[in-house]
Amino acid sequence: MKNILSIVAKQTKNNQTNAQASVVFVVDKNLKHHFVNEKQLKEFDYKGEGVFFVQETKTLYIGIERIDSDCLREAGCAAVRYFKNLHYENFKIGVYGDDKCMYALILGMYLGVYQFDKYKSNKKEGVLKQIFIVNEGYDKKFKLPEEDLMIRAQIVAQAMSDVRDVVNMIPYEATPEFLAKWSKQIAKTHKLECNILGKKELKKEKMNAFLAVNRASVNDPYLIHLSYKPKKAKTKIVLVGKGLTYDCGGLSLKPSDFMVTMKADKSGGCAVIGILQAVASLKLPIEVHGIVGATENMIGGDAYKPDDVLFSREGKSIEVRNTDAEGRLVLADCLSYAQDLKPDYLVDFATLTGACVVGLGEYTSGIMGYNKDLKDRFETLALQSGELVAQLPFNKHLEKLVESKIADICNVAGSRYGGAITAGIFLGAFIRKEFREKWLHIDIAGPAFVEKDWDVNTYGASAAGVRAGIEFINDIALRG
Repeated sequence: MKNILSIVAKQTKNNQTNAQASVVFVVDKNLKHHFVNEKQLKEFDYKGEGVFFVQETKTLYIGIERIDSDCLREAGCAAVRYFKNLHYENFKIGVYGDDKCMYALILGMYLGVYQFDKYKSNKKEGVLKQIFIVNEGYDKKFKLPEEDLMIRAQIVAQAMSDVRDVVNMIPYEATPEFLAKWSKQIAKTHKLECNILGKKELKKEKMNAFLAVNRASVNDPYLIHLSYKPKKAKTKIVLVGKGLTYDCGGLSLKPSDFMVTMKADKSGGCAVIGILQAVASLKLPIEVHGIVGATENMIGGDAYKPDDVLFSREGKSIEVRNTDAEGRLVLADCLSYAQDLKPDYLVDFATLTGACVVGLGEYTSGIMGYNKDLKDRFETLALQSGELVAQLPFNKHLEKLVESKIADICNVAGSRYGGAITAGIFLGAFIRKEFREKWLHIDIAGPAFVEKDWDVNTYGASAAGVRAGIEFINDIALRG
């Protein structure tokens, strides 16, 4: 996406803007709008659904249900996807809705440019370079978007695109060391503090659960700590991300079909890095830390085993009954480290469980934690950002399922049911009493990587968690 699309707001009418093509949204199948050639569309039996391009007038019609953020975001993305590989360098589009709607539309258009072709031998460069937003007079109460709104959309889209690129990268390239180097680059570019803990430092920190997961890998583990510290910040947020650059399941080996796409097990960690990048670019007046546990979960003679007992940084012992439940072991130690920073809010993002995908589907992230008001707040803001989320409730009966006979806790539940929740409960066991009401766990296993186009996402990585995280932090910066 980098610097290849320019979106310009012009205080002119439609017929005063010279563009090679136009985009018109048909709202709720209403073909009687003054920018719709009803007679012409009826000749082709277009009834206001889907996408239809009239070559004579060079007008792309896109049917949407209503004028709201979700519909406009997806429609903006669809418009750019349609034109980007054709021989049009620009198109024009009118003002639709208020600032929230226009922000969504612009973000969708920026995201429509995204494609991942790093490993393609024949790369196709898009021709589309510019979009004009013109004040066509759809509704006099609506105005052109302000420049800061457009800049914000570009910053968020850039962070999402960067995260998608890294999540889509193959595990041979995107190793824990690569994530550490990428983080250093982000820190240098955006003036963040960056502290990288290697194996020696992890041992000193007594991160034995984290280190056990890494033991059979030829690639060393790293804890990445990014910090954004503006002057006079009154609130501190700490984000924690699961950065499993590859997960074969360890000795509890995954079936081959389930091993494919496990390069995406680093999505939570990458999302955290992307959020820090955006927060710094937006210059939000709030202190934000990002903690990423970067490692692989592999097999070998030194692999940790089912039946092992691990001693975590927090002091709790963990019985291992399945080495494929490894992300929670890494997060347990990373959450312990994060709590030492004394956060006002603590949020982790992780592709933690297939059970979350079973329960909520491919497109929805699960929200868990102990504070109902905080969960409600995150849910509202995530939905507002365009990400689909739903709350999953803890309860005392499920807590009993992670009890161990020989250790403080077991890394898998004694039942196959409610697996996403019991994984969240496992993490909750490592949250100290003073932070329980400040902590949220976001399981992004469903939407992080989907092998088909959906909404504003292409095949592969979606940068799940980035929009929601930015919206949440921005709201805290504004309202506390």
